[in-house]
Amino acid sequence: MDLFSPVTLGDLELANRVVMAPLTRMRSGSAGVPGDLVVEHYRQRAGVGLVITEGTYPNTESRAYPGQPGIVTDEQAAGWRRVADAVHAEGGRIVMQVMHGGRVSHTDITGTERIVAPSALAIQGEAHTPNGKAPYPVPHALTTEEVRATLADIVAASKRAVEAGLDGVEIHSANGYLLHEFLAPNTNQRTDEYGGTPENRARAVVEVATAIAAEIGAGRVGIRISPMHHVQGMHETDEADVRATYGYLMDQLRPLGLAYVSVLHSEPAGELVQELRRRFDGPWIANSGFGTVTTRDEAVALIDAAHADAVAVGRPVIANPDLVERWAGQHPENEPNAATFYGPGAEGYTDYPVLAATAG
Repeated sequence: MDLFSPVTLGDLELANRVVMAPLTRMRSGSAGVPGDLVVEHYRQRAGVGLVITEGTYPNTESRAYPGQPGIVTDEQAAGWRRVADAVHAEGGRIVMQVMHGGRVSHTDITGTERIVAPSALAIQGEAHTPNGKAPYPVPHALTTEEVRATLADIVAASKRAVEAGLDGVEIHSANGYLLHEFLAPNTNQRTDEYGGTPENRARAVVEVATAIAAEIGAGRVGIRISPMHHVQGMHETDEADVRATYGYLMDQLRPLGLAYVSVLHSEPAGELVQELRRRFDGPWIANSGFGTVTTRDEAVALIDAAHADAVAVGRPVIANPDLVERWAGQHPENEPNAATFYGPGAEGYTDYPVLAATAG
C-alpha cells in the first residue's frame, strides 16, 4: 500500500489515503447554514480520499465560534445536503465532524443562557465573540441527567447528518472541547458516574460512540482523540493516567467495529499512539498537525511504514484544493495564507489556484 492507493475504513471506500482534516473556517454566517461558498469549498477538495467537515454543532449551546455551521435546524441540514451532493458529484466521500464546544465558547456566541462543561471550571483566556473579545465564562457543570441529554443531542445530530446525505460522522473528542473535557482529569472533577476514575471519565465518550454506532451503523462512525495535546486549557500530563484513560477507551471502542480512530499527536509513530492503535485494532488515521504542517514526505512515510491507514492533512488542503494530484505528481504547492483562514469571504477559501490554472 502507499499514500495514493485505495483504502476501506468501515463502510467508507476511499480512493486514496489523504484525508482532509476538520478545519474551522467560520464561513456559515450567524444562522450556521452552509451556503454557496461552503458548498464550493468542499466541492473543490473532493479529490482527497475523505473530506472531514469542520466541527459542526449539535445543539445551540454547543456552538463554539461565530460563523460555525450547525446540524440542528432543517435549514442547516439542507445546507449540508447541498455540500454532500457537491462532493459526491465529484466522486468524493464526506463525513461530518460533530462537535460540542463545551466550555470553549461564550453566551454571546451561542445566544443561550449558559455555557456547559463537565465541571464549573473556566478556561483562562478570551473568546472571540461577535461583540469582540470577552473572558471565557465559568461554565455550568452538567448534571448527570443533563450529560445524558447532551449525549442524546449528539446522537440525534449524527442521525441528521446521515439523513442529509453525508457518508458518516466523526465524533469530536479532542482539542479541549466537551468530550475531551470529560476525558481529562483537570477539566473533569465530577463525583458521579462520569468522573473520577479513568473508566468513569471515558464513560461519556464510550456511551455516545456506542449510541451513534447503533443509530447509523458503526461503519459510518469515526472518532477523533488528541491525548496529551495541551490546547485550550487541557493538561493531560500524567502519562500513566493518559494510558489508563485512552487505553480503556480503545478497549471499549474496539468491539463496536467503528470506521476509524483519528489521532492528533505530535508523534504519530510513537509508543503511546501505536499502543492505542493496537488496542483499538481497527482503521487508524494519523494527524501530526496543529503545531506543525504535515508534509508530503511525512504522509508518505507514515503509510509506507504502516504506522497508519490514512493521514489527515490540514493547511496544505486549505491552500491546495488539488493536493492529491500535486502530491502524486510531486508538483509545487501553494502556500497557505494564515491571515485569511477565518475570514468571512471567498479570499483564502475558494480562490486558491489548481494546477491547470497555475500551469497556464
